[in-house]
Order: sequence, then structure tokens, then C-alpha cells
Amino acid sequence: MQTTHPLGQLSALQQMMTQLLEPLSDRECRHSYHPSLAPLLWDYGRAVYLETWLLRQQIQGETDITDRVADIFTPGALPPETQWERLPPKDHLLNWALELQDENLMRLANLDRLPDHPLLAENRLILLINQSRALLYEQMLQTLVEQRLQQAEAYRVVRPLIAEAPTADQVGVSQGHYRIGAKGDPAARDNEQPAQVVNLSNFRIDRQPASNAAWLAFMQAGGYAMREYWSEQGWGWRQGVDSHPHHWRRDNHGAWYGMSLNGPADLLPEDPVMGISQHEAQAYARWVASLGGELSGAVLQHEYQWEVALRTRAVKTYGRVWEWCANPFEAYSEFQPGLDPEGGIEQFAQGHYVLRGGCLHSQPSIRRLSFRHHAAAGDRTLFAGTRLVFPPKEQ
Repeated sequence: MQTTHPLGQLSALQQMMTQLLEPLSDRECRHSYHPSLAPLLWDYGRAVYLETWLLRQQIQGETDITDRVADIFTPGALPPETQWERLPPKDHLLNWALELQDENLMRLANLDRLPDHPLLAENRLILLINQSRALLYEQMLQTLVEQRLQQAEAYRVVRPLIAEAPTADQVGVSQGHYRIGAKGDPAARDNEQPAQVVNLSNFRIDRQPASNAAWLAFMQAGGYAMREYWSEQGWGWRQGVDSHPHHWRRDNHGAWYGMSLNGPADLLPEDPVMGISQHEAQAYARWVASLGGELSGAVLQHEYQWEVALRTRAVKTYGRVWEWCANPFEAYSEFQPGLDPEGGIEQFAQGHYVLRGGCLHSQPSIRRLSFRHHAAAGDRTLFAGTRLVFPPKEQ
């Protein structure tokens, strides 16, 4: 049963993350299954550290607990491999975490006993904790999918995926001034603020993200092998990866299937493609544009276009996969760093690109329209797909 109260959501997230670890061995929990993903124990410990850092260090001025583990759970404090080597055994970490979490919940349930602090207004402290945990929970799920991808699981596709060329199922958005960003939302992270007014030209946007069937058409048309569809950086990245989405595999008869947390399953043609990088999304857009007709001029969406299309209800369907955008992850005009432990100006110096919308595994705390996720352009371990935009139709 889901709860809408922020403290209830936090308690549920704590339990969900613990339950991911409990059935696994210590070796499984401390193993890195992909270069871009930390071990499960690190993600879990990082969530507890951030929660405790916000509550006890920032609000209450208690530094003894967080100072002892800051080098392990602060990205960049030490090389990742060194941090992972210093992780305690699974049972020790769980005992440490469960004791802290119980005490943290008790303190958060009695906010009137905490010192005055801006983060205590409108449950902002708990809302920030929930969002940090939600993102780390998704990273743990990504790691578990990676674990399954490395297991030899026999599977026979029942209904093979058939390629279908993308269609012009688009909706128009008129030129105008539109608001983007968070306004008066206590849950908003600093990178969503302040709210902005942007001027957008007319554009059309796909009603749905790119589908599995359309992606297979891109593959069968030689999209992964044709240099003209790829940026210089993307083509260099392309040389080191497989010519299919990260979560796709083939059975013994050559039919494609997908791997998820629940194991292998047939790929449904209408479902959004998942497990692609921003480089792949850009190449796909150029291939679609090359098809001509109403698909001419196809490009990857800008995050402003995505947000405006959802706010105006031009697009009504989102949230099954994170959607790559064309623009780098940068600060909004007049950005002011907040007290979010994962905020600050440093977040924009990573060279990342924006993703919007959330996925099937995203928690309610990060599903709002202004929420900005971000990742490296070559990251394909995310539960991510994409959506395209087009020039307006000629009158």
C-alpha cells in the first residue's frame, strides 16, 4: 500500500532498499557489475549517509557519524575503487543503516523538537531526502538488471519483434512564451529553480516515445553502421558498444528479447525502447529525419519543449522511460545553489545531458514535470528512451 505523506514515503523507501539487499550474498552486494554503476552496498550506504548528513549534520550540527564515513560515501572524495574496497561487510552495513534509519524516522516525526532551519518548512527536508533515495533506489535496480544481463538465462521468444517504420503521430505546440521550472514547490531541487519564461517557436512533438518496433527498423536500416547519423563524439563512443539497446538480447533463433528485473521477456512493438544512450538517441533522430515527408527535420527534443508539451497537455503520456533531451544539463538563469547535498554549481560541470519524465521504477517524489535528471551522453544503463520533435507543418 502506497502512502502520500512524505514521512511514510521515506519509511517505505528505506524498506524497499533494504529488501533489495537482504536476499543477496555479501559478494553480490559489493560487486560492480558495470563500469558506470557502483556496487549495491555503496548506493545503499550513500542513501543512509545523505539522509543522516541532511538531518543530523545540517539541521542539528552533529558531525560525528557523517565525518566517519564521508570519505566512503562522498563521490570524488576517494577513487571509486578505493571507496568500494572500504565498504564494510553487508551485515555490518545493514545493522548500521537500520539503527540510523530508525532514529532518523523518530526525529523526523518530531520536527518541533529540531532547531529552527529553513529546510524544515513545508516538509522540505523529508522531500529532499526522498528524492535522493529515489534516485539511488533506481541505481540499485539498474545494478540488479546488469547482474541478470551477465547471467546465462536461456530464453525462447514467443512473438518475435517485427520492425515498423516510425509514423508521423505528432501534435503541434504553438509559438509563445511559456513557463518552465518549479515555482513555489517545496520539493523542488535547486537545479529546477528559479522558474523561467521561455520563448518557443512552433514545433511538433511525438505523442509517444520511440518504440521498440521503430528502433528495430533503425537497426535493420544499418543505423548503427552509418557514420552520417552519428556525431563525432557519438561515433567514437559507438566503436566500443553493441549495435543494439543495452537491455536487448537475441535467442537461438535470432529473435530479439529484453532483459528486465523480472528476467527475459518478449519485446512488445508499441512499448518505448529502453536502454539507449544520448548518442544513440541523436543518431536515431537523424535517421528518422532522413526518411523525409512528415518526418523531415526530426531532432531530439529540448527539455523546454518536453516540459511545455506536458504542461499544455499537448502530450499526455510519459513516465514509462526516462527521455533523453538534446540539451546539456546547465543552470537556469539566476540559479542559486541550495542545501541539497547533490546540488550546487558542481553538478553542472560534469558534462551531462538532461533526461525528463521518469520511468516505471521512478518513485512519486521525482515524477513532477519540473524534475531534471541527468547523465553522461554515453550512459545506456539507465531505464531511458527518447522522444523526437519536428518543424511545424507548412501552411
